[in-house]
Amino acid sequence: MKKKDRKENRILMSNNPDNWKGIFYVNPKDSRIIVPKINPRLGWTLNFGHIYSYVGIIAIILIVVAFEIFN
Repeated sequence: MKKKDRKENRILMSNNPDNWKGIFYVNPKDSRIIVPKINPRLGWTLNFGHIYSYVGIIAIILIVVAFEIFN
């Protein structure tokens, strides 16, 4: 698949309403961890169909808790 086709496919996946569960983007077929929201002016969100999204959230929580405990 050409690079342009992949980019168009990713745009179609992130704009597909079936991949959105409320405000959460869930698409295990999409390899991106961070995806643009339906309205790009609102920023980016995590792909909750990708395991690394959960790993990142847990890591951030652990860092915050560690700073609270050790300070």
